[in-house]
Amino acid sequence: MKKKVFSLLLAGMLTFSMGTTAYATEDAIADMQAQKQQAEAGLAQTQANIDSLQSKKQELENYLSDLNTQYEDLTNAISELSIQAGEKENELKQLHTELKKAKKALNKQYDDMKLRIQYMYENGGTSALETLLSSKDLSEFLNNAESVAKISQYDRTMLEKCENLQNTIKDQETTAEEEKAAIDQLLEERAAKQQEVQNLAASTSDNISSYVSQISASQEEAAALTAEINNADNSIAQLVQQAEQEKAAREAAQAQAEAEAAQEQEQDAEESSDDYEEDTDSYEEDSSDSQDSSETEESEDTSEDSGDSDDEDTYEENEEDSYEEDSDSSGSEDTSDSSASEDSQASSDSSSGQGKYLGNFTLTAYCNCAQCCGTAGNLTASGTVPTAGRTVAMAGVPFGTQLLINGNVYTVEDLGTPYGHVDIYCDSHSEALSFGLQSAEVYQLN
Repeated sequence: MKKKVFSLLLAGMLTFSMGTTAYATEDAIADMQAQKQQAEAGLAQTQANIDSLQSKKQELENYLSDLNTQYEDLTNAISELSIQAGEKENELKQLHTELKKAKKALNKQYDDMKLRIQYMYENGGTSALETLLSSKDLSEFLNNAESVAKISQYDRTMLEKCENLQNTIKDQETTAEEEKAAIDQLLEERAAKQQEVQNLAASTSDNISSYVSQISASQEEAAALTAEINNADNSIAQLVQQAEQEKAAREAAQAQAEAEAAQEQEQDAEESSDDYEEDTDSYEEDSSDSQDSSETEESEDTSEDSGDSDDEDTYEENEEDSYEEDSDSSGSEDTSDSSASEDSQASSDSSSGQGKYLGNFTLTAYCNCAQCCGTAGNLTASGTVPTAGRTVAMAGVPFGTQLLINGNVYTVEDLGTPYGHVDIYCDSHSEALSFGLQSAEVYQLN
């Protein structure tokens, strides 16, 4: 009987000890789930911040595209105005030449007229009169008079014609000068507007780069939170496994204690039966009373054991049901977070395949002409022959650095622009002008 009581006490102590451990494990699971929920909330906030930054970045990129379009339109307008200014300059040169000729003709006509007047004055006007008086008849007189009149009229007509031509050329010259001045003013305005657009494009590009940096930092934060969530999932899974092991150990200990108690009860019953058979002849009455007392005690002990066993079974059932619900919920969350982690990892692998991300850079173009390089036909700063589709200029990186821009691979072989500004080589100056001002995501491949 003492062994039976001891076995029951030992089973109760083991059950209490394992139950305490189970509660501690459940508390650890609850704490880890709380940490996971906090990390998930932070991840959601970070992702919302990334979406907001992406939206602002997209707005700036659209604005930069509009600025590039304006820059290109202004460049075309400046080119057309430059052509018109050149044409007006040539027209002014031509008018100036014609004006010189007209002045020369006018001066010659005036000089001829002065000579005739001087001759007539010096000869006292007798020459014309003698010509008229020497006429043989009236017909000849009229002809001579008409000739004298025609000469005088010719001089007046030619003089007026030369003066009118000179005045006309002067008027044309004045108009051409006014038109050229207007063209020059438009050129100046367009050039100022172009500089303004270029400054706006540069500042917009800087803002885009800032947003890119913020997005990159937020993405790193999101990656850290995702890793924290994954670690929490792993910890929860380990704790769930530990809880299952503790439950199995608790059930095994309970079953072992019950088996030992039953075995002790069976041994006590056999010993009591043997004692009764040996002493039945000499102590029949006392033995009978003792047996009744023993059976009563055993009945009470059995009743107590049965009550304890029912209470323990009820507690284990309730605890098992609660634990299974928590385990199912944790498993569902674990599956969802694991899928999100795999998608994030796949996205990261896709971005890393383009090389090291440098940022959103400003793009311009140049050629190997004197206007772009000071002198024509030079080699690059690295000593190579510049080649379209390969050569770019940018400071801040070693020569030979390969850049991925808009799906094309370029090599840094020249200087001339600061870091963050890439100058792309073209075969002609017209191609460089038409390229305008752009921006693109730049990756370093080596």
